[in-house]
Amino acid sequence: MSAGCARRRTLARMSLLRQPLLLLARSGAVKSVVSTMPVSSGIVHSYVPGETTQAAVDATADLEAEGLKVTLDFLGEDTLDAAQAQATVDAYVELLGALAAQGLAHGAEVSVKLSAVGQALPEGGHGIALEHARTICRAARNAGTTVTLDMEDHTTTDSTLSILRELRKDFPETGAVLQAYLHRTEADCRQLAYEGSRVRLCKGAYAEPESVAFQDRLDVDKSYVRCLKVLLAGQGYPMVATHDPRMVEIAASLASRYGRAPGTYEFQMLYGIRPEEQRRLAASGETVRVYVPYGQEWYGYLMRRLAERPQNLSFFVKSLISKK
Repeated sequence: MSAGCARRRTLARMSLLRQPLLLLARSGAVKSVVSTMPVSSGIVHSYVPGETTQAAVDATADLEAEGLKVTLDFLGEDTLDAAQAQATVDAYVELLGALAAQGLAHGAEVSVKLSAVGQALPEGGHGIALEHARTICRAARNAGTTVTLDMEDHTTTDSTLSILRELRKDFPETGAVLQAYLHRTEADCRQLAYEGSRVRLCKGAYAEPESVAFQDRLDVDKSYVRCLKVLLAGQGYPMVATHDPRMVEIAASLASRYGRAPGTYEFQMLYGIRPEEQRRLAASGETVRVYVPYGQEWYGYLMRRLAERPQNLSFFVKSLISKK
Protein backbone atom coordinates (compact mmCIF):
# COMPACT_ATOMS: atom_id res chain seq x y z
CA MET A 1 0.00 0.00 0.00
CA SER A 2 1.37 3.44 -0.91
CA ALA A 3 2.00 6.06 1.76
CA GLY A 4 -0.62 8.32 0.18
CA CYS A 5 -3.24 5.58 0.26
CA ALA A 6 -2.46 4.77 3.89
CA ARG A 7 -2.76 8.44 4.84
CA ARG A 8 -6.14 8.71 3.10
CA ARG A 9 -7.41 5.66 4.99
CA THR A 10 -6.18 7.11 8.28
CA LEU A 11 -7.91 10.41 7.56
CA ALA A 12 -11.10 8.55 6.67
CA ARG A 13 -11.04 6.68 9.99
CA MET A 14 -10.40 9.92 11.87
CA SER A 15 -13.30 11.58 10.05
CA LEU A 16 -15.64 8.75 11.12
CA LEU A 17 -14.63 9.31 14.76
CA ARG A 18 -14.93 13.09 14.64
CA GLN A 19 -18.72 13.44 14.62
CA PRO A 20 -19.36 11.02 17.52
CA LEU A 21 -16.72 12.78 19.62
CA LEU A 22 -18.26 16.17 18.89
CA LEU A 23 -21.66 14.85 19.96
CA LEU A 24 -20.10 13.49 23.16
CA ALA A 25 -18.80 16.99 23.87
CA ARG A 26 -22.37 17.91 24.83
CA SER A 27 -23.39 14.64 26.45
CA GLY A 28 -24.33 15.22 30.07
CA ALA A 29 -24.14 11.52 30.93
CA VAL A 30 -20.61 11.09 29.62
CA LYS A 31 -19.56 14.41 31.11
CA SER A 32 -20.66 13.31 34.59
CA VAL A 33 -18.27 10.33 34.41
CA VAL A 34 -15.34 11.91 32.63
CA SER A 35 -15.36 15.14 34.63
CA THR A 36 -14.35 13.25 37.78
CA MET A 37 -10.90 12.79 36.28
CA PRO A 38 -8.34 15.12 37.90
CA VAL A 39 -6.97 17.82 35.63
CA SER A 40 -3.48 16.45 36.31
CA SER A 41 -4.28 13.10 34.68
CA GLY A 42 -2.72 12.09 31.37
CA ILE A 43 -4.59 13.46 28.40
CA VAL A 44 -6.28 16.30 30.33
CA HIS A 45 -3.03 17.86 31.49
CA SER A 46 -1.71 17.65 27.93
CA TYR A 47 -4.22 20.30 26.90
CA VAL A 48 -5.17 22.11 30.14
CA PRO A 49 -2.33 23.25 32.44
CA GLY A 50 -4.51 23.60 35.53
CA GLU A 51 -7.71 24.79 37.14
CA THR A 52 -6.62 27.91 39.02
CA THR A 53 -5.63 31.47 38.21
CA GLN A 54 -2.14 30.71 39.49
CA ALA A 55 -1.83 27.72 37.15
CA ALA A 56 -2.79 29.95 34.22
CA VAL A 57 -0.30 32.64 35.26
CA ASP A 58 2.48 30.07 35.69
CA ALA A 59 1.81 28.60 32.23
CA THR A 60 1.85 32.11 30.77
CA ALA A 61 5.19 32.90 32.38
CA ASP A 62 6.71 29.69 31.02
CA LEU A 63 5.48 30.34 27.48
CA GLU A 64 6.52 33.99 27.45
CA ALA A 65 9.99 32.91 28.60
CA GLU A 66 10.20 30.85 25.40
CA GLY A 67 9.38 33.87 23.23
CA LEU A 68 5.71 33.00 22.77
CA LYS A 69 2.60 35.10 23.33
CA VAL A 70 -0.51 33.78 25.03
CA THR A 71 -4.30 34.01 24.96
CA LEU A 72 -6.07 32.59 28.01
CA ASP A 73 -9.51 31.00 28.15
CA PHE A 74 -11.32 30.44 31.46
CA LEU A 75 -13.19 27.32 30.47
CA GLY A 76 -16.97 27.26 30.44
CA GLU A 77 -19.79 27.46 27.91
CA ASP A 78 -23.57 27.24 27.51
CA THR A 79 -24.03 28.76 30.97
CA LEU A 80 -27.70 28.85 32.01
CA ASP A 81 -27.09 30.24 35.48
CA ALA A 82 -26.68 33.99 36.00
CA ALA A 83 -24.49 33.49 39.06
CA GLN A 84 -22.13 31.23 37.10
CA ALA A 85 -21.92 33.82 34.33
CA GLN A 86 -20.93 36.45 36.91
CA ALA A 87 -18.39 34.06 38.42
CA THR A 88 -16.79 33.68 35.00
CA VAL A 89 -16.52 37.46 34.65
CA ASP A 90 -14.94 37.64 38.11
CA ALA A 91 -12.44 34.93 37.14
CA TYR A 92 -11.32 36.91 34.09
CA VAL A 93 -11.00 40.12 36.09
CA GLU A 94 -8.90 38.27 38.68
CA LEU A 95 -6.72 36.74 35.97
CA LEU A 96 -6.12 40.06 34.23
CA GLY A 97 -5.14 41.67 37.53
CA ALA A 98 -2.71 38.84 38.25
CA LEU A 99 -1.14 39.09 34.79
CA ALA A 100 -0.65 42.84 35.19
CA ALA A 101 0.78 42.44 38.70
CA GLN A 102 3.41 39.99 37.44
CA GLY A 103 4.32 42.00 34.34
CA LEU A 104 2.90 39.41 31.94
CA ALA A 105 -0.01 41.31 30.39
CA HIS A 106 2.07 42.74 27.55
CA GLY A 107 2.33 39.29 26.00
CA ALA A 108 -0.96 37.76 27.13
CA GLU A 109 -4.58 38.51 26.30
CA VAL A 110 -7.82 36.67 27.09
CA SER A 111 -10.31 34.77 24.92
CA VAL A 112 -13.95 34.83 26.01
CA LYS A 113 -16.83 32.56 25.03
CA LEU A 114 -19.96 34.68 25.23
CA SER A 115 -22.11 31.68 26.15
CA ALA A 116 -20.00 31.43 29.31
CA VAL A 117 -20.93 34.98 30.36
CA GLY A 118 -24.67 34.85 29.78
CA GLN A 119 -25.38 34.71 26.05
CA ALA A 120 -27.35 31.46 26.47
CA LEU A 121 -29.49 32.71 29.36
CA PRO A 122 -33.18 32.35 28.45
CA GLU A 123 -34.08 35.96 29.27
CA GLY A 124 -31.95 38.86 28.09
CA GLY A 125 -28.92 36.70 27.37
CA HIS A 126 -27.59 38.86 24.53
CA GLY A 127 -27.63 42.05 26.59
CA ILE A 128 -26.22 40.35 29.68
CA ALA A 129 -23.34 38.88 27.66
CA LEU A 130 -22.62 42.30 26.14
CA GLU A 131 -22.38 43.98 29.54
CA HIS A 132 -20.28 41.17 31.00
CA ALA A 133 -17.96 41.30 27.99
CA ARG A 134 -17.70 45.06 28.41
CA THR A 135 -16.56 44.55 32.01
CA ILE A 136 -13.86 42.12 30.88
CA CYS A 137 -12.74 44.47 28.09
CA ARG A 138 -12.42 47.30 30.60
CA ALA A 139 -10.33 45.13 32.92
CA ALA A 140 -8.15 44.06 29.99
CA ARG A 141 -7.54 47.65 28.94
CA ASN A 142 -6.64 48.58 32.52
CA ALA A 143 -4.17 45.68 32.53
CA GLY A 144 -2.67 46.80 29.23
CA THR A 145 -3.97 44.00 27.04
CA THR A 146 -6.93 42.91 24.90
CA VAL A 147 -9.90 40.54 24.61
CA THR A 148 -10.82 38.22 21.74
CA LEU A 149 -14.40 36.92 21.46
CA ASP A 150 -14.36 33.21 20.76
CA MET A 151 -16.82 31.87 18.19
CA GLU A 152 -19.03 28.92 19.09
CA ASP A 153 -21.66 26.98 17.14
CA HIS A 154 -23.37 28.65 14.18
CA THR A 155 -26.55 29.53 16.10
CA THR A 156 -24.57 32.15 18.04
CA THR A 157 -22.63 33.71 15.15
CA ASP A 158 -24.95 36.66 14.47
CA SER A 159 -25.29 37.48 18.17
CA THR A 160 -21.52 37.26 18.70
CA LEU A 161 -20.73 39.54 15.75
CA SER A 162 -23.39 41.99 16.92
CA ILE A 163 -21.80 42.13 20.38
CA LEU A 164 -18.40 42.55 18.72
CA ARG A 165 -19.66 45.61 16.83
CA GLU A 166 -21.00 47.15 20.03
CA LEU A 167 -17.80 46.49 21.97
CA ARG A 168 -15.59 47.92 19.24
CA LYS A 169 -17.31 51.31 19.63
CA ASP A 170 -15.52 51.67 22.98
CA PHE A 171 -12.88 48.95 22.68
CA PRO A 172 -11.78 48.84 19.02
CA GLU A 173 -8.95 46.48 19.94
CA THR A 174 -11.43 43.66 20.67
CA GLY A 175 -10.63 40.62 18.53
CA ALA A 176 -13.02 38.47 16.51
CA VAL A 177 -12.92 34.78 15.62
CA LEU A 178 -14.22 33.36 12.33
CA GLN A 179 -14.57 29.69 11.41
CA ALA A 180 -13.63 28.62 7.90
CA TYR A 181 -15.96 25.62 7.82
CA LEU A 182 -19.04 27.88 7.78
CA HIS A 183 -20.32 28.84 4.33
CA ARG A 184 -20.73 32.47 5.41
CA THR A 185 -17.20 33.06 6.65
CA GLU A 186 -15.53 34.40 3.51
CA ALA A 187 -18.12 37.19 3.44
CA ASP A 188 -17.62 37.84 7.16
CA CYS A 189 -13.86 38.10 6.54
CA ARG A 190 -14.45 40.79 3.93
CA GLN A 191 -16.55 42.78 6.38
CA LEU A 192 -13.95 42.54 9.15
CA ALA A 193 -10.72 43.05 7.16
CA TYR A 194 -10.48 46.76 7.98
CA GLU A 195 -7.70 48.72 9.66
CA GLY A 196 -7.14 47.81 13.28
CA SER A 197 -9.45 44.80 13.13
CA ARG A 198 -8.00 41.75 14.87
CA VAL A 199 -9.43 38.55 13.36
CA ARG A 200 -8.55 34.99 14.33
CA LEU A 201 -9.25 32.51 11.55
CA CYS A 202 -9.71 28.88 12.58
CA LYS A 203 -11.24 25.90 10.80
CA GLY A 204 -14.01 25.27 13.36
CA ALA A 205 -14.54 22.57 15.97
CA TYR A 206 -18.29 22.10 16.43
CA ALA A 207 -20.68 19.57 14.89
CA GLU A 208 -22.51 21.65 12.28
CA PRO A 209 -25.18 20.69 9.71
CA GLU A 210 -24.46 20.53 6.02
CA SER A 211 -26.83 23.44 5.42
CA VAL A 212 -24.41 25.90 7.07
CA ALA A 213 -20.99 24.23 7.04
CA PHE A 214 -18.65 22.35 4.73
CA GLN A 215 -18.45 18.68 5.73
CA ASP A 216 -15.46 17.53 3.70
CA ARG A 217 -11.97 18.30 5.02
CA LEU A 218 -10.77 19.39 1.58
CA ASP A 219 -13.64 21.85 1.23
CA VAL A 220 -12.84 23.28 4.67
CA ASP A 221 -9.18 23.65 3.68
CA LYS A 222 -10.13 25.45 0.46
CA SER A 223 -12.38 27.80 2.39
CA TYR A 224 -9.60 28.45 4.91
CA VAL A 225 -7.22 29.49 2.13
CA ARG A 226 -9.83 31.76 0.52
CA CYS A 227 -10.43 33.43 3.88
CA LEU A 228 -6.69 33.76 4.49
CA LYS A 229 -6.32 35.62 1.21
CA VAL A 230 -9.07 38.07 2.16
CA LEU A 231 -7.61 38.77 5.60
CA LEU A 232 -3.96 39.00 4.56
CA ALA A 233 -4.84 41.25 1.61
CA GLY A 234 -6.93 43.47 3.89
CA GLN A 235 -6.00 46.21 6.36
CA GLY A 236 -6.60 44.33 9.60
CA TYR A 237 -4.47 42.12 11.83
CA PRO A 238 -4.98 38.44 10.89
CA MET A 239 -4.43 35.77 13.52
CA VAL A 240 -3.81 32.49 11.71
CA ALA A 241 -5.03 29.69 13.99
CA THR A 242 -3.90 26.35 12.59
CA HIS A 243 -1.69 23.38 13.33
CA ASP A 244 -1.84 22.13 9.75
CA PRO A 245 1.71 22.30 8.32
CA ARG A 246 0.35 23.02 4.83
CA MET A 247 -1.75 25.91 6.09
CA VAL A 248 1.19 27.36 8.01
CA GLU A 249 3.25 27.23 4.83
CA ILE A 250 0.47 28.72 2.72
CA ALA A 251 -0.13 31.51 5.23
CA ALA A 252 3.55 32.45 5.28
CA SER A 253 3.63 32.45 1.48
CA LEU A 254 0.52 34.62 1.23
CA ALA A 255 1.86 37.02 3.84
CA SER A 256 4.96 37.47 1.70
CA ARG A 257 2.86 37.89 -1.46
CA TYR A 258 0.80 40.65 0.14
CA GLY A 259 3.84 42.42 1.52
CA ARG A 260 3.16 41.70 5.17
CA ALA A 261 6.13 41.90 7.50
CA PRO A 262 6.35 39.72 10.62
CA GLY A 263 4.40 41.43 13.37
CA THR A 264 1.55 42.52 11.09
CA TYR A 265 -0.09 39.14 11.56
CA GLU A 266 0.44 36.17 13.87
CA PHE A 267 0.14 32.41 14.10
CA GLN A 268 -1.91 30.83 16.87
CA MET A 269 -1.81 27.26 18.16
CA LEU A 270 -3.35 25.41 21.08
CA TYR A 271 -1.52 24.64 24.29
CA GLY A 272 0.05 21.20 24.07
CA ILE A 273 -0.22 20.81 20.29
CA ARG A 274 2.95 21.01 18.16
CA PRO A 275 5.00 22.89 20.80
CA GLU A 276 8.20 22.34 18.80
CA GLU A 277 6.62 24.04 15.79
CA GLN A 278 5.47 26.91 17.98
CA ARG A 279 9.03 27.48 19.14
CA ARG A 280 10.44 27.04 15.62
CA LEU A 281 8.14 29.68 14.16
CA ALA A 282 8.89 32.10 17.00
CA ALA A 283 12.63 31.57 16.56
CA SER A 284 12.27 32.37 12.85
CA GLY A 285 10.83 35.79 13.70
CA GLU A 286 7.12 35.03 13.50
CA THR A 287 4.70 36.13 16.19
CA VAL A 288 3.19 33.00 17.75
CA ARG A 289 0.41 33.01 20.32
CA VAL A 290 -0.56 29.93 22.33
CA TYR A 291 -4.20 29.39 23.33
CA VAL A 292 -4.13 28.33 26.99
CA PRO A 293 -7.37 27.05 28.57
CA TYR A 294 -7.71 26.63 32.31
CA GLY A 295 -10.40 25.95 34.90
CA GLN A 296 -12.65 23.12 35.99
CA GLU A 297 -15.01 23.12 32.98
CA TRP A 298 -12.59 21.39 30.64
CA TYR A 299 -14.81 18.54 29.40
CA GLY A 300 -16.28 20.12 26.24
CA TYR A 301 -12.94 21.62 25.30
CA LEU A 302 -11.16 18.28 25.69
CA MET A 303 -13.70 16.38 23.59
CA ARG A 304 -13.34 18.88 20.73
CA ARG A 305 -9.56 18.46 20.86
CA LEU A 306 -9.99 14.68 20.69
CA ALA A 307 -12.34 15.13 17.73
CA GLU A 308 -9.58 17.03 15.96
CA ARG A 309 -6.98 14.39 16.90
CA PRO A 310 -8.82 11.05 17.34
CA GLN A 311 -5.47 9.23 17.51
CA ASN A 312 -5.35 10.47 21.13
CA LEU A 313 -8.56 8.61 21.99
CA SER A 314 -6.78 5.45 23.20
CA PHE A 315 -4.61 7.57 25.52
CA PHE A 316 -7.74 9.22 26.87
CA VAL A 317 -9.53 5.89 27.48
CA LYS A 318 -6.51 4.53 29.36
CA SER A 319 -6.49 7.64 31.54
CA LEU A 320 -10.19 7.19 32.28
CA ILE A 321 -9.87 3.50 33.14
CA SER A 322 -6.86 4.01 35.38
CA LYS A 323 -8.20 7.03 37.29
CA LYS A 324 -8.47 6.66 41.05
